[in-house]
Amino acid sequence: MTPPAGVGLGPRVVVITGANRGVGRGLALAFAAAGAHVVATARDVDAGNAVVTEIRDRGGEATFARCDVTIRDDVDAAIDTAVSHYGGVDTMVHNAVSVHSSEPHELATSPIELWDQHAAVSVRGMYSCAVAAYPHLRGRAGSFLVLTSPAGISGSPRLPFYAAVKGAQRGFVKSLAREWGPEGIRVNGLAPLAATPALERAFEADPSMEERLGSVLPLRRYGDPEHDIGPAAVFLCSGDARYVTGQTLVVSGGRLTSL
Repeated sequence: MTPPAGVGLGPRVVVITGANRGVGRGLALAFAAAGAHVVATARDVDAGNAVVTEIRDRGGEATFARCDVTIRDDVDAAIDTAVSHYGGVDTMVHNAVSVHSSEPHELATSPIELWDQHAAVSVRGMYSCAVAAYPHLRGRAGSFLVLTSPAGISGSPRLPFYAAVKGAQRGFVKSLAREWGPEGIRVNGLAPLAATPALERAFEADPSMEERLGSVLPLRRYGDPEHDIGPAAVFLCSGDARYVTGQTLVVSGGRLTSL
């Protein structure tokens, strides 16, 4: 099944992990504004339900499912919520990251438990989302979107574990796009740079980071999760991008211009 061009999203069903704050909240709001039925998932029940309420107050359609992506049963339950509420899944968005994603660390002094935590959320969680969503994406011209990071492209001397798992996500996106392409499922990555609570914590942990990072942004500002990052995600999951797969779109204000 090939999606028609130029159709936007319409009432397509989108499941988003880590949708309670930051980029995830922005994505949920943007997808709902584009007409999608959104299943917002997160570990934080109160924050997740607050996003759903915000979407509904704006006239959109959304429901919440508690989900820790490191627990496969939670991921399956989130998919089941989408199916029971809206009849299926058209798009799976894996956005959740480790709670330690913005904490500077060095390889030589970091415990293996920190690596395991990063990998569990970003890599194993991505795998669980893909496997759980796959049966539902088949036959619906479905799409799978992974929120990676510029750190996974250029590396990071202060966030080596985060950069490593984000780089692994890009390899997974490319491979899965090749595997699922014959079935009409598109797989893409999105590498944003946005003003989020996680970025604010990173600035607090490394006071020189804000000036250092801001100086290499041609647009001289950090992206807004809903209005700058959200539309790019909507595009990649819409019929307008029906011939785009295996790509990572960098939405970072021009930080990376050599791709």
